Amino acid sequence: MRMCICCREMKPKKELLRVVLNKEGVCSVDLTGKAAGRGAYLCKEPACHAKLFKTRALDRGFGRAIPEAVYESLQKELIADE
Repeated sequence: MRMCICCREMKPKKELLRVVLNKEGVCSVDLTGKAAGRGAYLCKEPACHAKLFKTRALDRGFGRAIPEAVYESLQKELIADE
């Protein structure tokens, strides 16, 4: 079980998207769930995707400021996955 960083609900790992921050500071969607780095989990619900960008939840999840360009690229990736 993992917790969504937006709605804070516990769900099975397979039902969530993993966003990973690697050692180089690159943030991306991890479709395999096995990429190296610190992970944050996100529901596949569009409402959680919108909340991710509005509240900048990754900043809180990773404990550091995530650049706006990363949020923009994640938004493109999440829209493509839907």
